[in-house]
Amino acid sequence: MNDILQRYSAALEALAGQGLLRRLPETPAAQLLDFSGNDYMGLAKRPELVDAALQAGRTHGAGSTGSRLLSGNTPVHQAFEARIAAGKGTEAALIFSTGYQTNAACIAALLDKNVLGAEPLVFADKLNHASMHLGCTLAGAKQIRYHHLDLAHLEALLEKHANEARPRIILSESVFGMDGDQADVAALQSLARRFGALLYIDEAHATGVFGPRGYGLCEAIDLDPATVVMGTMSKALGGSGGYVACARLVRDYLINKAGGFIFSTAPSPLVVAAGLAAWELLPSLDAERKALLARAENLRQGLRKLGLDPGNSTTHIVPVILGTPERTVSAKEALAAKGILVSAVRPPTVPQGTSRLRLGLSAAHTDADMARLLEALGSL
Repeated sequence: MNDILQRYSAALEALAGQGLLRRLPETPAAQLLDFSGNDYMGLAKRPELVDAALQAGRTHGAGSTGSRLLSGNTPVHQAFEARIAAGKGTEAALIFSTGYQTNAACIAALLDKNVLGAEPLVFADKLNHASMHLGCTLAGAKQIRYHHLDLAHLEALLEKHANEARPRIILSESVFGMDGDQADVAALQSLARRFGALLYIDEAHATGVFGPRGYGLCEAIDLDPATVVMGTMSKALGGSGGYVACARLVRDYLINKAGGFIFSTAPSPLVVAAGLAAWELLPSLDAERKALLARAENLRQGLRKLGLDPGNSTTHIVPVILGTPERTVSAKEALAAKGILVSAVRPPTVPQGTSRLRLGLSAAHTDADMARLLEALGSL
Protein backbone atom coordinates (compact mmCIF):
# COMPACT_ATOMS: atom_id res chain seq x y z
CA MET A 1 0.00 0.00 0.00
CA ASN A 2 1.19 3.53 -0.75
CA ASP A 3 2.81 5.03 2.37
CA ILE A 4 0.36 7.93 2.51
CA LEU A 5 -2.63 5.56 2.30
CA GLN A 6 -1.02 3.40 4.98
CA ARG A 7 -0.95 6.40 7.30
CA TYR A 8 -4.65 7.03 6.65
CA SER A 9 -5.34 3.38 7.43
CA ALA A 10 -3.38 3.58 10.68
CA ALA A 11 -5.35 6.67 11.70
CA LEU A 12 -8.63 4.81 11.17
CA GLU A 13 -7.36 1.82 13.15
CA ALA A 14 -6.38 4.12 16.01
CA LEU A 15 -9.86 5.67 16.04
CA ALA A 16 -11.44 2.23 16.07
CA GLY A 17 -9.25 1.21 19.00
CA GLN A 18 -10.50 4.20 20.99
CA GLY A 19 -14.16 3.61 20.15
CA LEU A 20 -14.20 6.81 18.09
CA LEU A 21 -14.51 5.48 14.53
CA ARG A 22 -17.51 6.97 12.73
CA ARG A 23 -19.55 5.19 10.06
CA LEU A 24 -22.58 6.20 8.07
CA PRO A 25 -25.72 4.50 9.41
CA GLU A 26 -26.82 1.45 7.46
CA THR A 27 -30.42 1.28 8.71
CA PRO A 28 -32.71 3.83 7.03
CA ALA A 29 -33.94 6.27 9.65
CA ALA A 30 -37.48 5.93 8.31
CA GLN A 31 -37.63 2.44 9.83
CA LEU A 32 -36.81 3.71 13.32
CA LEU A 33 -38.31 6.09 15.85
CA ASP A 34 -35.89 8.96 15.28
CA PHE A 35 -34.44 11.00 18.15
CA SER A 36 -31.16 11.64 16.31
CA GLY A 37 -32.14 14.55 14.09
CA ASN A 38 -32.63 18.29 14.35
CA ASP A 39 -36.11 18.64 12.81
CA TYR A 40 -37.21 20.28 16.06
CA MET A 41 -40.55 21.64 14.83
CA GLY A 42 -41.38 18.71 12.55
CA LEU A 43 -41.38 20.92 9.45
CA ALA A 44 -39.11 18.92 7.12
CA LYS A 45 -42.05 17.16 5.45
CA ARG A 46 -44.69 19.87 5.79
CA PRO A 47 -46.57 20.33 2.48
CA GLU A 48 -46.14 24.11 2.68
CA LEU A 49 -42.35 23.76 2.43
CA VAL A 50 -42.47 21.18 -0.35
CA ASP A 51 -44.96 23.25 -2.35
CA ALA A 52 -42.89 26.41 -1.93
CA ALA A 53 -39.77 24.58 -3.12
CA LEU A 54 -41.55 23.19 -6.17
CA GLN A 55 -42.93 26.58 -7.13
CA ALA A 56 -39.51 28.20 -6.77
CA GLY A 57 -38.00 25.47 -8.92
CA ARG A 58 -40.54 26.07 -11.66
CA THR A 59 -39.90 29.81 -11.54
CA HIS A 60 -36.14 30.01 -10.96
CA GLY A 61 -34.83 26.52 -11.75
CA ALA A 62 -33.28 23.82 -9.59
CA GLY A 63 -29.96 25.61 -9.11
CA SER A 64 -28.93 29.20 -8.61
CA THR A 65 -26.25 28.77 -11.35
CA GLY A 66 -23.63 30.96 -9.68
CA SER A 67 -22.58 32.92 -6.64
CA ARG A 68 -24.80 35.70 -5.32
CA LEU A 69 -22.37 38.22 -6.83
CA LEU A 70 -22.78 36.65 -10.27
CA SER A 71 -26.04 35.00 -11.38
CA GLY A 72 -27.35 33.59 -8.11
CA ASN A 73 -29.10 36.59 -6.55
CA THR A 74 -32.74 35.68 -7.15
CA PRO A 75 -35.82 37.45 -5.80
CA VAL A 76 -36.49 34.54 -3.42
CA HIS A 77 -33.06 34.98 -1.82
CA GLN A 78 -33.72 38.67 -1.32
CA ALA A 79 -37.25 38.09 0.01
CA PHE A 80 -36.02 35.59 2.59
CA GLU A 81 -33.28 37.89 3.80
CA ALA A 82 -35.79 40.70 4.26
CA ARG A 83 -38.05 38.42 6.33
CA ILE A 84 -35.14 37.17 8.46
CA ALA A 85 -34.13 40.75 9.25
CA ALA A 86 -37.71 41.68 10.13
CA GLY A 87 -38.09 38.63 12.37
CA LYS A 88 -34.80 39.17 14.18
CA GLY A 89 -35.18 42.94 14.46
CA THR A 90 -32.04 43.83 12.50
CA GLU A 91 -31.38 46.09 9.54
CA ALA A 92 -30.32 43.30 7.22
CA ALA A 93 -29.55 39.60 6.79
CA LEU A 94 -27.42 37.40 4.54
CA ILE A 95 -27.96 33.72 3.74
CA PHE A 96 -25.38 30.99 3.13
CA SER A 97 -25.41 27.39 1.91
CA THR A 98 -24.82 25.79 5.32
CA GLY A 99 -24.64 26.81 8.94
CA TYR A 100 -21.06 25.52 9.18
CA GLN A 101 -20.08 27.70 6.23
CA THR A 102 -21.88 30.68 7.78
CA ASN A 103 -19.87 30.53 11.01
CA ALA A 104 -16.53 29.73 9.41
CA ALA A 105 -16.81 32.43 6.74
CA CYS A 106 -18.36 35.20 8.83
CA ILE A 107 -16.19 34.80 11.91
CA ALA A 108 -13.03 34.62 9.80
CA ALA A 109 -14.01 37.85 8.04
CA LEU A 110 -15.05 39.66 11.23
CA LEU A 111 -11.75 38.77 12.94
CA ASP A 112 -9.54 39.89 10.05
CA LYS A 113 -6.59 41.57 11.79
CA ASN A 114 -5.67 43.48 8.64
CA VAL A 115 -9.05 45.17 8.64
CA LEU A 116 -9.17 45.63 12.43
CA GLY A 117 -5.65 47.04 12.58
CA ALA A 118 -4.52 44.50 15.19
CA GLU A 119 -5.07 40.90 16.17
CA PRO A 120 -8.39 40.95 18.01
CA LEU A 121 -9.06 39.71 21.52
CA VAL A 122 -11.51 36.85 21.01
CA PHE A 123 -13.47 35.75 24.07
CA ALA A 124 -15.19 32.43 23.36
CA ASP A 125 -17.35 30.04 25.34
CA LYS A 126 -15.36 26.86 25.88
CA LEU A 127 -18.08 24.68 24.31
CA ASN A 128 -18.72 26.68 21.14
CA HIS A 129 -19.37 24.71 17.95
CA ALA A 130 -16.46 23.47 15.83
CA SER A 131 -17.44 25.83 13.00
CA MET A 132 -16.85 28.80 15.30
CA HIS A 133 -13.42 27.49 16.22
CA LEU A 134 -12.68 27.07 12.52
CA GLY A 135 -13.55 30.70 11.85
CA CYS A 136 -11.02 31.75 14.46
CA THR A 137 -8.39 29.43 13.00
CA LEU A 138 -8.94 30.78 9.49
CA ALA A 139 -8.40 34.30 10.82
CA GLY A 140 -5.29 33.25 12.75
CA ALA A 141 -6.94 34.52 15.93
CA LYS A 142 -6.16 33.03 19.33
CA GLN A 143 -9.15 32.39 21.57
CA ILE A 144 -9.43 33.43 25.20
CA ARG A 145 -11.87 30.78 26.34
CA TYR A 146 -14.15 31.35 29.30
CA HIS A 147 -15.81 28.61 31.34
CA HIS A 148 -19.01 27.36 29.75
CA LEU A 149 -21.87 29.84 30.36
CA ASP A 150 -19.82 31.47 33.13
CA LEU A 151 -20.38 35.17 32.52
CA ALA A 152 -18.55 36.10 35.73
CA HIS A 153 -15.46 34.43 34.28
CA LEU A 154 -16.02 36.22 30.96
CA GLU A 155 -16.32 39.56 32.76
CA ALA A 156 -13.12 38.88 34.67
CA LEU A 157 -11.28 38.12 31.44
CA LEU A 158 -12.64 41.26 29.80
CA GLU A 159 -11.51 43.27 32.82
CA LYS A 160 -8.08 41.65 32.70
CA HIS A 161 -7.58 42.84 29.11
CA ALA A 162 -9.44 46.14 29.49
CA ASN A 163 -6.33 48.26 29.02
CA GLU A 164 -5.23 46.59 25.79
CA ALA A 165 -5.84 48.71 22.70
CA ARG A 166 -7.12 45.82 20.59
CA PRO A 167 -10.57 45.09 19.14
CA ARG A 168 -12.77 42.76 21.23
CA ILE A 169 -15.13 40.07 19.98
CA ILE A 170 -17.31 37.75 22.08
CA LEU A 171 -18.43 34.43 20.56
CA SER A 172 -21.18 32.24 22.01
CA GLU A 173 -24.05 29.99 21.10
CA SER A 174 -27.47 30.78 22.56
CA VAL A 175 -28.61 27.15 22.85
CA PHE A 176 -25.72 24.69 22.92
CA GLY A 177 -26.26 21.77 20.58
CA MET A 178 -24.62 19.02 22.63
CA ASP A 179 -25.70 20.02 26.15
CA GLY A 180 -29.08 21.62 25.49
CA ASP A 181 -28.42 24.51 27.88
CA GLN A 182 -28.88 28.23 27.28
CA ALA A 183 -26.79 31.40 27.39
CA ASP A 184 -28.11 34.64 28.86
CA VAL A 185 -28.03 36.60 25.61
CA ALA A 186 -29.18 39.86 27.22
CA ALA A 187 -26.32 39.69 29.73
CA LEU A 188 -23.85 38.85 26.96
CA GLN A 189 -24.93 41.88 24.98
CA SER A 190 -24.69 44.05 28.10
CA LEU A 191 -21.09 42.93 28.64
CA ALA A 192 -20.30 43.51 24.98
CA ARG A 193 -21.63 47.07 25.17
CA ARG A 194 -19.75 47.78 28.38
CA PHE A 195 -16.41 46.69 26.96
CA GLY A 196 -16.95 47.93 23.40
CA ALA A 197 -16.97 44.43 21.94
CA LEU A 198 -18.65 42.99 18.90
CA LEU A 199 -20.96 40.13 19.96
CA TYR A 200 -21.52 37.13 17.67
CA ILE A 201 -24.31 34.75 18.75
CA ASP A 202 -24.98 31.35 17.13
CA GLU A 203 -28.73 30.69 17.30
CA ALA A 204 -28.69 27.48 15.23
CA HIS A 205 -30.45 25.41 17.88
CA ALA A 206 -32.68 28.20 19.21
CA THR A 207 -34.21 29.36 15.94
CA GLY A 208 -37.73 28.01 15.61
CA VAL A 209 -38.05 26.86 19.23
CA PHE A 210 -37.52 30.01 21.30
CA GLY A 211 -38.59 33.62 21.10
CA PRO A 212 -42.05 35.27 21.13
CA ARG A 213 -42.60 34.26 17.48
CA GLY A 214 -40.08 31.44 17.30
CA TYR A 215 -37.21 33.50 15.90
CA GLY A 216 -34.71 32.60 18.62
CA LEU A 217 -33.63 33.79 22.06
CA CYS A 218 -32.22 37.00 20.59
CA GLU A 219 -35.68 37.95 19.32
CA ALA A 220 -36.61 38.98 22.85
CA ILE A 221 -33.86 41.60 23.21
CA ASP A 222 -33.22 44.93 21.49
CA LEU A 223 -30.21 44.03 19.37
CA ASP A 224 -27.27 46.40 19.27
CA PRO A 225 -25.78 47.24 15.84
CA ALA A 226 -22.58 45.56 17.06
CA THR A 227 -24.43 42.27 17.69
CA VAL A 228 -24.39 39.70 14.87
CA VAL A 229 -26.86 36.82 15.12
CA MET A 230 -26.34 33.61 13.19
CA GLY A 231 -28.92 30.88 12.58
CA THR A 232 -29.72 27.95 10.34
CA MET A 233 -32.50 26.68 8.14
CA SER A 234 -31.28 23.09 8.61
CA LYS A 235 -32.72 22.40 12.04
CA ALA A 236 -36.11 23.65 13.24
CA LEU A 237 -36.84 25.13 9.80
CA GLY A 238 -36.64 21.67 8.29
CA GLY A 239 -34.41 22.50 5.30
CA SER A 240 -30.79 23.50 4.83
CA GLY A 241 -28.65 26.61 4.89
CA GLY A 242 -27.54 29.32 7.28
CA TYR A 243 -27.87 33.06 7.77
CA VAL A 244 -26.64 36.05 9.73
CA ALA A 245 -28.92 38.87 10.87
CA CYS A 246 -26.99 42.07 11.42
CA ALA A 247 -26.54 45.77 10.77
CA ARG A 248 -26.55 46.77 7.10
CA LEU A 249 -22.92 47.85 7.42
CA VAL A 250 -21.95 44.36 8.62
CA ARG A 251 -23.88 42.73 5.76
CA ASP A 252 -22.10 44.94 3.22
CA TYR A 253 -18.77 44.08 4.81
CA LEU A 254 -19.45 40.32 4.70
CA ILE A 255 -20.51 40.48 1.05
CA ASN A 256 -17.05 41.89 0.32
CA LYS A 257 -14.90 39.98 2.84
CA ALA A 258 -16.48 36.59 3.64
CA GLY A 259 -14.79 34.15 1.27
CA GLY A 260 -17.35 31.42 1.91
CA PHE A 261 -20.01 33.78 0.56
CA ILE A 262 -18.04 35.34 -2.30
CA PHE A 263 -16.72 32.13 -3.82
CA SER A 264 -19.65 29.74 -3.23
CA THR A 265 -22.59 29.04 -5.50
CA ALA A 266 -25.69 30.54 -3.95
CA PRO A 267 -28.11 28.18 -2.20
CA SER A 268 -30.65 26.60 -4.54
CA PRO A 269 -33.90 28.57 -4.95
CA LEU A 270 -35.72 25.39 -3.89
CA VAL A 271 -34.13 25.27 -0.43
CA VAL A 272 -34.35 29.04 0.03
CA ALA A 273 -38.06 29.04 -0.78
CA ALA A 274 -38.64 26.14 1.61
CA GLY A 275 -36.76 28.08 4.31
CA LEU A 276 -38.89 31.17 3.69
CA ALA A 277 -42.08 29.10 3.94
CA ALA A 278 -40.91 27.64 7.25
CA TRP A 279 -39.97 31.11 8.54
CA GLU A 280 -43.48 32.34 7.79
CA LEU A 281 -44.96 29.37 9.68
CA LEU A 282 -43.00 29.89 12.90
CA PRO A 283 -45.25 32.51 14.56
CA SER A 284 -48.23 30.14 14.30
CA LEU A 285 -46.46 27.29 16.12
CA ASP A 286 -46.51 28.57 19.70
CA ALA A 287 -48.59 25.63 20.97
CA GLU A 288 -46.18 23.18 19.36
CA ARG A 289 -43.20 24.93 20.96
CA LYS A 290 -44.76 24.78 24.41
CA ALA A 291 -45.62 21.09 24.00
CA LEU A 292 -42.10 20.30 22.78
CA LEU A 293 -40.44 21.96 25.76
CA ALA A 294 -42.88 20.32 28.18
CA ARG A 295 -42.04 16.88 26.77
CA ALA A 296 -38.34 17.66 27.13
CA GLU A 297 -38.80 18.53 30.81
CA ASN A 298 -40.78 15.35 31.40
CA LEU A 299 -38.00 13.39 29.70
CA ARG A 300 -35.34 14.91 31.96
CA GLN A 301 -37.38 14.03 35.03
CA GLY A 302 -37.84 10.50 33.76
CA LEU A 303 -34.12 10.10 33.08
CA ARG A 304 -33.22 11.21 36.59
CA LYS A 305 -35.66 8.67 38.04
CA LEU A 306 -33.83 6.01 36.03
CA GLY A 307 -30.50 7.18 37.45
CA LEU A 308 -29.39 8.61 34.12
CA ASP A 309 -27.71 12.00 33.75
CA PRO A 310 -29.29 14.62 31.42
CA GLY A 311 -26.63 17.17 32.33
CA ASN A 312 -27.75 20.79 32.52
CA SER A 313 -30.24 20.61 29.67
CA THR A 314 -33.12 23.10 29.76
CA THR A 315 -34.24 22.76 26.14
CA HIS A 316 -35.44 20.33 23.48
CA ILE A 317 -31.91 18.85 23.30
CA VAL A 318 -31.41 16.29 26.06
CA PRO A 319 -28.12 14.44 26.54
CA VAL A 320 -27.78 11.15 28.38
CA ILE A 321 -24.20 11.37 29.63
CA LEU A 322 -22.66 7.89 29.86
CA GLY A 323 -18.96 8.75 30.11
CA THR A 324 -17.05 6.39 27.83
CA PRO A 325 -17.25 6.01 24.05
CA GLU A 326 -17.65 2.24 24.39
CA ARG A 327 -20.64 2.47 26.73
CA THR A 328 -22.21 5.14 24.54
CA VAL A 329 -21.89 3.17 21.31
CA SER A 330 -23.21 0.04 23.04
CA ALA A 331 -26.25 1.97 24.30
CA LYS A 332 -26.92 3.39 20.83
CA GLU A 333 -26.83 -0.11 19.35
CA ALA A 334 -29.11 -1.48 22.06
CA LEU A 335 -31.67 1.24 21.36
CA ALA A 336 -31.44 0.63 17.60
CA ALA A 337 -32.25 -3.02 18.27
CA LYS A 338 -35.44 -1.77 19.92
CA GLY A 339 -36.27 0.39 16.89
CA ILE A 340 -35.07 3.72 18.31
CA LEU A 341 -32.46 5.88 16.59
CA VAL A 342 -30.27 8.18 18.71
CA SER A 343 -26.90 9.85 18.22
CA ALA A 344 -23.77 8.60 19.99
CA VAL A 345 -21.63 11.68 20.56
CA ARG A 346 -17.99 11.15 21.50
CA PRO A 347 -14.79 13.18 21.67
CA PRO A 348 -13.65 15.41 20.07
CA THR A 349 -17.23 16.65 19.62
CA VAL A 350 -17.62 16.65 23.41
CA PRO A 351 -14.94 16.72 26.15
CA GLN A 352 -13.22 13.53 27.27
CA GLY A 353 -15.26 11.60 29.83
CA THR A 354 -18.60 13.05 28.67
CA SER A 355 -19.55 10.74 25.80
CA ARG A 356 -23.31 10.71 25.53
CA LEU A 357 -26.44 9.83 23.73
CA ARG A 358 -27.87 13.01 22.24
CA LEU A 359 -31.66 13.09 22.12
CA GLY A 360 -33.09 15.68 19.74
CA LEU A 361 -36.78 16.09 20.42
CA SER A 362 -39.26 17.17 17.77
CA ALA A 363 -42.74 18.63 17.85
CA ALA A 364 -43.65 15.62 15.70
CA HIS A 365 -42.94 13.23 18.59
CA THR A 366 -45.97 12.03 20.52
CA ASP A 367 -46.47 11.19 24.18
CA ALA A 368 -46.44 7.53 23.14
CA ASP A 369 -43.07 8.05 21.44
CA MET A 370 -41.66 9.57 24.61
CA ALA A 371 -42.96 6.72 26.76
CA ARG A 372 -41.40 4.19 24.39
CA LEU A 373 -38.07 6.05 24.54
CA LEU A 374 -38.00 6.14 28.35
CA GLU A 375 -38.92 2.46 28.59
CA ALA A 376 -36.07 1.55 26.23
CA LEU A 377 -33.60 3.73 28.12
CA GLY A 378 -34.63 2.11 31.37
CA SER A 379 -33.48 -1.28 30.07
CA LEU A 380 -29.95 -0.16 29.23
